[in-house]
Amino acid sequence: MREKLTFLGIETSCDETAASVVREKADGTGEILSNIVSSQIEEHKEFGGVVPEIAARAHVEKIEFIINEALKESNLNFHNIDGIAATAGPGLIVCLTVGLNIGKAIAGSLEKPFIAVNHLEGHALSPKINNNIKFPYLLLLISGGHTQFLEVNGINNYKRLGTTIDDALGEAFDKTAKLLGIEFPGGPKIEEWAKKGDENYFKLPKPILKKGGCNLSFAGLKTAALRTSKELKNQEEKYHLAASFQKTINEILYEKTKVAMDQFLMNKKNIEKTFVIAGGVAANLKIRENLTKLSKEKSFSSIFPPINLCSDNAAMIAWAGIERFKINLIDTLKFPSKARWPLDESAPILKGPGIKL
Repeated sequence: MREKLTFLGIETSCDETAASVVREKADGTGEILSNIVSSQIEEHKEFGGVVPEIAARAHVEKIEFIINEALKESNLNFHNIDGIAATAGPGLIVCLTVGLNIGKAIAGSLEKPFIAVNHLEGHALSPKINNNIKFPYLLLLISGGHTQFLEVNGINNYKRLGTTIDDALGEAFDKTAKLLGIEFPGGPKIEEWAKKGDENYFKLPKPILKKGGCNLSFAGLKTAALRTSKELKNQEEKYHLAASFQKTINEILYEKTKVAMDQFLMNKKNIEKTFVIAGGVAANLKIRENLTKLSKEKSFSSIFPPINLCSDNAAMIAWAGIERFKINLIDTLKFPSKARWPLDESAPILKGPGIKL
């Protein structure tokens, strides 16, 4: 095994076609030699969300070009690559299959190790590309499809502390944006509009704030935003609703994260108190500011991936591949794509409406 591993990562779990080449450095962190991401926002905009068949077709059309661009930018070729990592789940099956199959084909033809990566583990480990982080650490994973608190005890070793019982946070942002007339994907635009509004103008609910441990719920908040949106009189009130919605989200995250931090510290002595926030919604600067403030109050070190590594990308997949390869977690070319693939497979399924806490 070479001293510095170099992996090609491939990501096609939803609507980003991505490829990246990442090399391990001597200090245990990573160097991103290339990170190419092709978005499909324009293809899905008129539908107000991702259409799986359209996304899969776009992946098929772009994936070979994106991989070649990643290699070209890295100044390497396939023979310089030590292994291939591709997202195998969770995600849209028709999309996952595209990246997974080409990853297997490359690995098989070159007789290179193949690693099937859990997309969520990619997010969970992404801050380790730029930071020497010791296990265990507390993770808040916030994205369009997932919202959960996890205890990260090691590679392939996760314990879920809490999760959303209905909507994911990114989904709540996008749906509220749609109510305000913002085109898909609207989540990032909410942050822009909030800067122009009064965050105390509307009082919105905070579901299960004082119960359910660090489980979260956003459906009731989204419903309240729907009712409020029907009574808005002008653009200024839309800005107020965006600001009030974002403030409410931050208040929920503040309280629930405190509970998660306390749970994480139970029965642990002499550990570094590290709090990692990853996933697409971790790019929201107000959320970063809010959770950084809380971390200081609770004596945790807060660590966020760089903005470009928060949304779906292949650098995190390549890095997860390196981390798994180093402990001999190598997969066969028969590994299937998985629409659902929780990091903590022993945790009960909680996501869904009508669950009582």
